[in-house]
Amino acid sequence: MGERDEPAVVGRRVQRLRIERGLTQRQLAEPTYTPAYVSTLEAGRVRPSDEALKHIAGRLGVDFEELATGRPARLVTDLRLRLTEAQRALATGAAEDAARQYTGLLAEAEEHGLAEEQATALLGLGECGIDTGDLDAARRCFERAEARLADAPLPARVPALRGRAVTHYLAGELRYAVYLLESTLDELNRGGLPDPDALLLLYASVIGPYMDMGAQARAAQAAEFALALAPRVGDPALVARMHRSVARTLLAEGRLAEADASLAKAAELYRQLHLRTELADCHWTRGYVHAQNGELGLAEEELRTAQTMLSARRAALHSSQVAVELADVLHRGGRSTEAAALLHGVLGDLSSERGAVHAAGAHRLLGVIAEDARDTEAAEEHYVRALSLLERAGAAGDLADLCRLLGDLLRRTGRVDAALDAYRTGLAHRTTPGTTTLGPAPAQPPL
Repeated sequence: MGERDEPAVVGRRVQRLRIERGLTQRQLAEPTYTPAYVSTLEAGRVRPSDEALKHIAGRLGVDFEELATGRPARLVTDLRLRLTEAQRALATGAAEDAARQYTGLLAEAEEHGLAEEQATALLGLGECGIDTGDLDAARRCFERAEARLADAPLPARVPALRGRAVTHYLAGELRYAVYLLESTLDELNRGGLPDPDALLLLYASVIGPYMDMGAQARAAQAAEFALALAPRVGDPALVARMHRSVARTLLAEGRLAEADASLAKAAELYRQLHLRTELADCHWTRGYVHAQNGELGLAEEELRTAQTMLSARRAALHSSQVAVELADVLHRGGRSTEAAALLHGVLGDLSSERGAVHAAGAHRLLGVIAEDARDTEAAEEHYVRALSLLERAGAAGDLADLCRLLGDLLRRTGRVDAALDAYRTGLAHRTTPGTTTLGPAPAQPPL
């Protein structure tokens, strides 16, 4: 017997529809059932079989599901179609429009008790929150989506778990983000649930936190697993996300041409799918690739393209993060005044709870610019603020370099003991390749 309302609710519904159609209990019952059975059913004293409800639904001219659950015919199909339309609005950069659509669809799904559709709407609202930089609201949506899917298999819950991990990552809580992703990977790999889509989503998402924590070998291993899983995944958007993440490990290994090739594949898939946000991220990372290769003109062009695309969608957090990369390119090109103005303009959108790693990057670069201008007091202030942000986030990948800059500044200004402390701090944060503070790497996927 499928999902249905309680007998009393079904009985009242049958009675209402029968009266609306001007039928007697005998007319509704014939030729298979008796008027007494219909009377007992309408009073809620019997739980009708599927066969009885199908007969009555046919006599009333309604769909079986509508009679059993109160949901209008085709409601679920229509709701899922509109959820897809909201997803398309989000993908093309209209996060605020998408959020309004998802909010309305969530209310409809809640009204009719559709848990899966509620979870889909909440996942969409969570992604809207990430796009607009409202990380607390996004996290709450992902948590509610997890709750709606509490009885579903783990692969179905992975998008909500991954979304929650991303909000912690963007808020600067790197260790906890990695913990969520690694523990979910372990459960999937060791629990006999080798779902390629779920595994690829998790491996692609854990690369960024690994890199920021300085665990480059572990990031490279995750990238290797992701590349091996890609041929088994049918979702092109998921494959594109994987290529975008893998490019970070290739960059860290100095394989610039391969990194750019991965980004080109991702960008082409995003263009085909009309996914504007993700395409902007590809321009962002390609700008970084060009900068690493010393091609500052091309780097500036890619980063400005990314910033324009993200600004158009009011994605303040992401746009500010791109601005930090662009400022670095401008500084390296001898345009330090322009770079400093850009950094001061975006620091209001970044904080220890929102884009902590990029906020630290902004302060680090402002320190370098101040030091170039021989303003050692301002330089020291920016370095110390950057150090505080990185320590709080656990971003060991950048801490050693920052401590070197601060130590060099302190040494040049005659504070040798303080400089030694800074150098020791940097050495303490140098991470052994392939390690985090969280113990063994996740179990290998069943490839």
